[in-house]
Amino acid sequence: MTDLLEPTLAHLEKLVSFDTRNPPRAITPGGIFDYLRAHLPGFSIEVTDHGAGAVSLYAVRGTPKYLFNVHLDTVPDSPHWSADPHAMRRLDDRVVGLGVCDIKGAAAALVAAANACDGDAAFLFSSDEEANDPRCIAAFLARGLPYEAVLVAEPTLGEAVLAHRGISSVLMRFQGRAGHASGPQDAAASALHQAMRWGGRALDHVASLAHARFGGLTGLRFNIGRVDGGIKANMIAPEAELRFGFRPLPSMDIDQLLATFAGFADPAAAHFEETFRGPSLPAGDIARAEERRLAARDVADELGLPIGNAVDFWTEASLFSAAGYTTMVYGPGDIAQAHTADEFVTLEQLRRYATSVHGILQRGA
Repeated sequence: MTDLLEPTLAHLEKLVSFDTRNPPRAITPGGIFDYLRAHLPGFSIEVTDHGAGAVSLYAVRGTPKYLFNVHLDTVPDSPHWSADPHAMRRLDDRVVGLGVCDIKGAAAALVAAANACDGDAAFLFSSDEEANDPRCIAAFLARGLPYEAVLVAEPTLGEAVLAHRGISSVLMRFQGRAGHASGPQDAAASALHQAMRWGGRALDHVASLAHARFGGLTGLRFNIGRVDGGIKANMIAPEAELRFGFRPLPSMDIDQLLATFAGFADPAAAHFEETFRGPSLPAGDIARAEERRLAARDVADELGLPIGNAVDFWTEASLFSAAGYTTMVYGPGDIAQAHTADEFVTLEQLRRYATSVHGILQRGA
């Protein structure tokens, strides 16, 4: 078989040159989507603008059993890049550029593999994954199209990942009573004191779950990311705002965890709102999650994909799983390179992934 590395790199260089940073959510149906349309001859192609920079391209050739999904948006670049992030650089064993690892490298390999054979294929490219606003996936799932399995591209070192944590982000507000801090005050007087006491109880609860397990993952990941409030040191804080997030195991019930965390506020928080939720992979209760994990393992075995460990990071694969699809995460690159300055992916990872996809398409996926 012809080595697919060079055509993969040629496509990747072009894909990196398109500015798809998200935010600012300024992605349009042209640009990178025009490029993909032009380089997927023989495919039936639908490009849909879902608003707010969310654009999807759904491409189908033949009657495939499997759907490949990959997002084209990237995080913003940082001032620490050593060169233009939108100009791909080839080094001895890797390429550097914004999105090469997360995850335009996979998109380039899909195009290269599709052009190297005439097998059945289905691709869903999206542009809103980095916005935590999955309009593209939601619109696709609403169609209920039949696929035996979905392979979502994220950096997994070329291994099929069958399980990962969910994610929930929460905004809390506490209400107190302003006053002079020199005198005695009850426990509810300061909104900041309420927030700090809540934080202690929440952290103790997270510690109590340290031995919970699922598919190689252990415990609940939890972080208090921001606390704001108060006026000055000698004034009792009348208001406070706190933002926290947690990443549950597939066996954990997010609604139950939210209720538990809300219950730690004494008095009750003035406001408690979940601002984002992503289910775990596999989605469902513990019995259903294990059933779906085993089904994904069977597909990975059928396709000859090496199976990797469960991961802590969240992906949109869980959205497909929640909709009933057998789903796995599979892509080139190392997650440690995602969202970093001078992001890179190795040539060997790209070659292996492109070769693997080509083999799947050739057998009539």
